[in-house]
Amino acid sequence: MIARSFRIAYNQLVKEVRMIDTIDYYAYASRMRGWNPYLKAAVAVAALFICIAAHDAWVSGAVILSMGGITILVGGLSGRKYLAFLRIPLAFLVLGTAAVIMDISKAPYGRVLVSVRGYYLYLTEGGLELAFCLVLKAMASLSAMYMLVLSTPASEVICVFRRLHVPKIIVELMNMIYRFIFVMTDTQCRMRQAAESRLGYCDFKTSCWSFGSTAGNLFVVSLKKAGVYYDAMTARCYDGELLFLEEEKKVKGWQIGAAAGYFVFLVLVWRMAG
Repeated sequence: MIARSFRIAYNQLVKEVRMIDTIDYYAYASRMRGWNPYLKAAVAVAALFICIAAHDAWVSGAVILSMGGITILVGGLSGRKYLAFLRIPLAFLVLGTAAVIMDISKAPYGRVLVSVRGYYLYLTEGGLELAFCLVLKAMASLSAMYMLVLSTPASEVICVFRRLHVPKIIVELMNMIYRFIFVMTDTQCRMRQAAESRLGYCDFKTSCWSFGSTAGNLFVVSLKKAGVYYDAMTARCYDGELLFLEEEKKVKGWQIGAAAGYFVFLVLVWRMAG
């Protein structure tokens, strides 16, 4: 049972790392790929700020449905795949909100769930409603960011940060970390396949040994590859700033009108709910 739990946790970690590669693939395949990235970033961030400022379940629900509809209907992403992307952070949100709705005390308060040796585990007053609102707000914010990343390649998102005059060191780190994720993912896949072919995950003890060996080798290989990539950049006159060719994408009039109408819709939902 312990070995099975360890294997499930490890596979979940690998799945989350590989999800980054999948998101980039869908971003390039999206029908919104040719839209201006600054417009998409402005819409996503504005929807995120409205959702946080409103602190209302109706506004959060409207953002979730609208952003999901844009990603699926306009972007062309499969609904099942979109729900699969939402499912991973939803599990963490549900576990995180448990601390909001439950508390421990020596005296019984609210709705007592468990009583053990004079200590009571109970539901806090208004905790369920607060947790529901928090989960909705987090999912709405996440859906707004998904609309951006599932329709805009990471290189264009980084260009948006550069145009916003984000410090160069942060932009450079984003570029390098983003590119090294794929290098490390590919290396890890090869190491895992090699370990599985030698029955490296047949039991708990062997799984722990294989996991530690893979992690150690991955660290060493990543250092070697980092040195090779830095030498390659230096050979190409790298002077501390990575510059990439940006594709010019014009903003169309109907896109501006649709964005303005969407913000008006969210404000109306906010006012009506308030």
